Amino acid sequence: MKKFLKNYRGTLILLFSVILGAIIGIIFKEKCEVLKPFGDIFLNLLLVSIVPLIFLTISTSIGKMENPKRIGKILGTIIGVFIFTSLVACIVGFLVTKPINLVNVSDTEKIKSIFEVVEETEKVNIMESTVNLLTVNDFSKLLSKGNIIALLVFSIIVGIAINMSKEKGEKFKEVLISANEVMQNIIKIIMYYAPIGLGCYFAYLIGTFGASIGAGFLKTFIIYTVVCVLFYFIFYTLYAFIAGGKKGVVVFWKNVLAPTVTSIATCSSAASIPVNTKAAKAMGVPDDIAETTIPMGTSFHKDGSIIGSVFKIMFLVCLFGGNVSTIKILGVSLLANLLITGVPIGGGTISEMMILSLMGYPFEALPILTMIATIIDPPATCLNVVGDTASSMMVSRIVEGKNWLGERPKKVKEKRNKKEVKKLVKKEDSKKVVKKDNHKKITKKQTGKTTNTNKTSKAKKKTTTKSKKNK
Repeated sequence: MKKFLKNYRGTLILLFSVILGAIIGIIFKEKCEVLKPFGDIFLNLLLVSIVPLIFLTISTSIGKMENPKRIGKILGTIIGVFIFTSLVACIVGFLVTKPINLVNVSDTEKIKSIFEVVEETEKVNIMESTVNLLTVNDFSKLLSKGNIIALLVFSIIVGIAINMSKEKGEKFKEVLISANEVMQNIIKIIMYYAPIGLGCYFAYLIGTFGASIGAGFLKTFIIYTVVCVLFYFIFYTLYAFIAGGKKGVVVFWKNVLAPTVTSIATCSSAASIPVNTKAAKAMGVPDDIAETTIPMGTSFHKDGSIIGSVFKIMFLVCLFGGNVSTIKILGVSLLANLLITGVPIGGGTISEMMILSLMGYPFEALPILTMIATIIDPPATCLNVVGDTASSMMVSRIVEGKNWLGERPKKVKEKRNKKEVKKLVKKEDSKKVVKKDNHKKITKKQTGKTTNTNKTSKAKKKTTTKSKKNK
């Protein structure tokens, strides 16, 4: 119980503050507008820190990467499996949320005016819009929250340049790593204010828009949890069957309980790596594949987070109204997770900023996504962790062949048989040595007896000859 409270203390405090804010909003309604400045303080602190956070996190994570010594086939297969399973999770999330209104808001125009949503009226050239999305013409523009994607691209380039510089770039890398540590502590300090900020912001939302938005959060949590449970049992069983047939399913469910419990208890994919790697090896996954797939999956493969991203996007679509294409929803959901290595700030602030930027929604809606991320965090982490275990089995199937589960026990049996044969041979050899020794002793005894009889016979002959002479 103490471990549970320790791991979930932050989440429970946030949930309590949100519930308290909702109650205050229902009771006092429009009067809760006086609490909005307290919520804006939290939002402004987050938005100020987001630019250095993205730059330092991405550049240092790429700059610290070393050239992997794994076989190219294994790495290529891992990436392929991650993309396939992520796409499946994304489609499942979309198919579930498409026919459902996660939040029923009658006056979408009022919401747009409050959040200052500006609708595009002019059609922009696709190539021109892509260039404007990925790059800027002035360094100072990278420091704006409106150019998150361009900042992300620049951060990746800086990280690659650090790697290329090798020893000459070590000092610069150390400066960035040190700055990143300081930035992480700044985020921790800001998050201490999160319960007050989110509670006040939620009271303002409920008071302004009514209880429908609060019911939307509850509805989102219930539907998401049900989807996660079904995905957990149906799709991971299917992946295990694809990887190893009926035997793969049995082995998977025999060993997956420990990673599941650990992920829910700690609410951390990184903390689940040791248990998850051990479980994958127990399933028969080769050591090199398990030790590569699980750590990589912690950063680049998140089934639960991808489904959660679809829910966040569909929540915003229902909140602000308008028609969004299926391809855009799927594309943004994948990009917001696959291109971000993940910084756990209320469910991944960088990913949420990317969603708002790519979807064209105002950054002031960030607290809404933070609330969704908070309430869906435990089931999302569970899918993130167990999804890596199932993926390691599929990678083994492709790399090792269809009999990857059968070959390993055979090898063990062969080794055991060889050992047993060696033991038998040793026993037989020892028996032969004993027999030889016994045979030598017997022959010695026999030869000793024969010599003795010969001696006695000779002595008898001598005595008989002497007696004859005397006569």
